Amino acid sequence: MYDFDTVIDRRDSCSLKWDSAERRGMPADVLPMWVADMDFAAPPVVTRALARVAQFGVFGYSEADEHFCESVHSWFLRRFSWDVSERWQVLVPGVVPALYLAVQAYTEPGDAVLIQSPVYYPFREAIHDTGRVVASNPLRGASVAGEPESEGGNPYTIDFDDFEAKAADPRVKLFILCNPHNPVGRVWTADELRRMGEICLKHKVIVVADEIHADFVFPGYQHTVFAQLSDELADNCVIATAPSKTFNLAGLQLATVFIPNEKLRRRYLRAFRASGLSQPGLMGIVACRAAYEGGEDWLEELLVYLQGNFDYLDERLRAEIPAIKLVAPEGSYLAWLDCREMSLGHRELDDFMVKEARLWLDGGTMFGPEGAGFQRMNLACPRATLSEALDRLTTATR
Repeated sequence: MYDFDTVIDRRDSCSLKWDSAERRGMPADVLPMWVADMDFAAPPVVTRALARVAQFGVFGYSEADEHFCESVHSWFLRRFSWDVSERWQVLVPGVVPALYLAVQAYTEPGDAVLIQSPVYYPFREAIHDTGRVVASNPLRGASVAGEPESEGGNPYTIDFDDFEAKAADPRVKLFILCNPHNPVGRVWTADELRRMGEICLKHKVIVVADEIHADFVFPGYQHTVFAQLSDELADNCVIATAPSKTFNLAGLQLATVFIPNEKLRRRYLRAFRASGLSQPGLMGIVACRAAYEGGEDWLEELLVYLQGNFDYLDERLRAEIPAIKLVAPEGSYLAWLDCREMSLGHRELDDFMVKEARLWLDGGTMFGPEGAGFQRMNLACPRATLSEALDRLTTATR
């Protein structure tokens, strides 16, 4: 029913991904496969809803109504069997602002915040920019020197002994969880989540779960909303979500934060008001509601297409570039590429991708020192774009 093969020329559309190469010191002909937005048009149900608002022509202050809240409730009930309450919802401009607000709401300057690197780099930025301290619980797996390679499956696991040691530090007040994990592609199991949650409860560490990639989970895996694990764990967490990744709506600046605990919600709202933010944008509200109410068929077809992209990438790497290996993905549309057999330092590897392959990827060290020797590639693009990228990479490596 939906066309994911047509290449849409996004140049000259104020696209961060496609229009900022030269301003950021990249060659003009570099192929951008870095920032996590998709090169697909949003679902037709969304574009029609936005067109109706544009035709109406009045763009005053806006506020989510009961119809919006019901669409959010219905989505999470259908997709995750999670029965959310309207009163838990706080609308913010995005998940990254949501993380900054959480750090400011639940910690003080000098406190420590726990993360699991290699991890989405704004986690670290939210901690440093607000005068807090990073406490890292590095994931065990292929990025850790001296550890054995796994045979099939995603190699990344949690070092629970180290996790508890870090959580027990009285300076640690907050843990930012990434599930599905960006960039390594793990979808944490309910048992893994429960064990981390219980450790945080034991040591009075609040959990903030970034679940923005929750809708991108491949067959054989299941996303568990952290707050579903138990009432006790729900009472100690903040869940950050958005339709932006799922339906390619990042430019509309809307995310939903769920905070079941009233005291934690009040603290979060104080930080929110102190930031100067207030009502969400009209187009974000309209697009989110339309997507959650009518975009499910589009998403199901997209998931099949993305699985095909991962399969195509894996086949071409094995056949043409065996020195680069795809870390087995469980969720998200971001491929984590193990390039260590190329025997390049991380700066040399970044330069090779840009100057030789003419590809703009995200270098692994952006996600923490454990990412050295890795690259993150965005596969949310037409197959023809991915094919061109692999042609460039094959030529450069040869």
